[in-house]
Amino acid sequence: MGTLYIVATPIGNLEDITFRAVRLLSEVDLIAAEDTRKTKILLDRYNINKPLTSYHKFNIRTKTSHIIGLLNEGKNIALVSDAGSPGISDPGFELIRESVNQGINVVPIPGPSAVITALSVSGLNTDKFIFLGFLPRKPGKQRKIFTGLINFDGTIIIYESPFRAVKTLKEILNIFGDRNVVVARELTKKFEEVVRGKISHVLGHFTAKDVRGEVTVLIEGKRSKQAAQSGEI
Repeated sequence: MGTLYIVATPIGNLEDITFRAVRLLSEVDLIAAEDTRKTKILLDRYNINKPLTSYHKFNIRTKTSHIIGLLNEGKNIALVSDAGSPGISDPGFELIRESVNQGINVVPIPGPSAVITALSVSGLNTDKFIFLGFLPRKPGKQRKIFTGLINFDGTIIIYESPFRAVKTLKEILNIFGDRNVVVARELTKKFEEVVRGKISHVLGHFTAKDVRGEVTVLIEGKRSKQAAQSGEI
C-alpha cells in the first residue's frame, strides 16, 4: 500500500517551499494537482519531472476513486492545491477522508497557509481564532454567521473574493460596529498589502481603489470596555 502526502505549496513567492516538500515531490510516483498548469510552473522552478493528474472540485468523485486505487496498488502520491495547504478551502478533504477510512497512510508535509500567514502579521489575537473560509454568497446566510459571532472574543478570519471584499466589509461594519480589522491581500507576492485599522478606515481605503488578488479578512474579537476604549489594534 502506498502513502498519500499532503504537500503545502507556496501561496505566492515560489521560494516559500520547504526542502522536504521539494524532495517528496521529486520522489513520489504521481502528483495530484488542483490545476496541473499552475503546479507545472512550481515543478519547473525546482527541476521536478513527475507525472501529474488533475484533482479539483469538478472531478472529485471520479478522481478520488482512481487515486485510492493507485494508492492500494502501492503508488506513493502527493496531493497539492493551487497554493497553500490542500483541504483548507481547497480540494482535498474527500480524498484524505477516504484514504483514512481505508487505512492508507496519510502524511502531512506542512508549509504555507494564507490564514496563518495573515494572522501572524495581523496584530490581532493569535491565541484564539476561528477560520470560516469562504462564506456563503447569500447575504442572509452570511449575516446569520456573523451575528452568531458578535460575542466571540477571538479573531475571526475569512477568505473573500476581491470582487466582493468591499461589500463584505460593509456587512461587517453593519453587524460588528467599527471594530478593528485587518485585510491582507496578495500575501507573499509582488503587490502584497496588509491594511490594519477600524473597519471604516479600511473600508475607505479599499473603496477608493480596485481590490485585486486573493483577500484574507481578519475581524477583531469582542473586547472588554477598557480594551475597546484604549483604541489599540
